[in-house]
Amino acid sequence: MNGQVNKEREIFDNAGERVATIFQVSTPSELKKLHPEAHHVENVVIDLLDWQVIPAENIVAEFQGSKTTVFAVSKSPAEAQLFLEALEHGLGGVVLKVEVVKAVLDLKEYFNRRNEVHNRLSLTKATITQVHAVGMGDRVCVDLCSLMRPGEGLLVGSFARGLFLVHSECLESSYIASRPFRVNAGPVHAYVATPGGKTSYLSELKAGKEVIVVDQTGKMRTAIVGRVKIETRPFILVEAKIDANDQTVYSILLQTAETVALVCPHEGNRTQKTVIPVTSLKAGDEVLLRLQGGARHTGIEIKEFIVEN
Repeated sequence: MNGQVNKEREIFDNAGERVATIFQVSTPSELKKLHPEAHHVENVVIDLLDWQVIPAENIVAEFQGSKTTVFAVSKSPAEAQLFLEALEHGLGGVVLKVEVVKAVLDLKEYFNRRNEVHNRLSLTKATITQVHAVGMGDRVCVDLCSLMRPGEGLLVGSFARGLFLVHSECLESSYIASRPFRVNAGPVHAYVATPGGKTSYLSELKAGKEVIVVDQTGKMRTAIVGRVKIETRPFILVEAKIDANDQTVYSILLQTAETVALVCPHEGNRTQKTVIPVTSLKAGDEVLLRLQGGARHTGIEIKEFIVEN
């Protein structure tokens, strides 16, 4: 927005038309003066000075459904994120008031992650070729700060070239209570998909990190890890191929338990089944894979020769 601020705290464009009004808010009484009917401009810029979250939520609620776009002055990318996520919907935008370029790049990365969830990941149907017990190992349960629905889970695999869609524990079971926030994801060495097209080792996940939650149709969203549980459990090895002539084998190790399941392909408007528990999995069953480049450096895909078995 090109323009200048005058002593009345207004912003004008190059033609002299007022395009926004700036308000400094530091008290509840000043906050109460902000409502859509009080302004005849499309843009309002709010400087909340020393307090942010609750006033931002109040402003989102007050201006919902109005034609006024509310921006907030932010002094850091973290503060900008608070404004953009207030009451889930967030304010209309932010004015980043910083002196270092890194802050701008960090905010750009945040927007890239936000925009990513509007896309759908391409998932591929794969056929199970082998399932067999392999012994004990350290298993990772990933507990999220979000609830998952039937069909949703995490993308996990022994190799980054092919990640299996491992279902959450949201389904009712006669064996254990439903835990819709949890994915029993696999062993510590396995890769898990994270925002920005990256991967992380399951062993590297901890509270506060982000992962990608994906459903049968490839629709995805980000979720925050709230807790990670690592315990020694029995494993089975699951291998799959895209077709019978494919020489590439995709594999994952999963805990041998009825509550651990892989997601089945989506059949148009209907699905024969949503998931297959690993205890019922057999050769010939079809599951979903996310195919991608196999070579990784610190979780980032790179172009190089690599052989993994």
